[in-house]
Amino acid sequence: MQTEGWIFMLASIGFVCSLIAYCFYRVLTKPAAAEHLHAPQTIDTGDEGT
Repeated sequence: MQTEGWIFMLASIGFVCSLIAYCFYRVLTKPAAAEHLHAPQTIDTGDEGT
């Protein structure tokens, strides 16, 4: 394989590995969803008495 092929292959693999690492970091360090859930306490679902 030529030098340009090696450079392109290593750059491609490096980019994909970096993207995967970034995505894993973002997902695994995200705060818990329960901390961000805010809902009204009096939601009328319409299922009472009907």
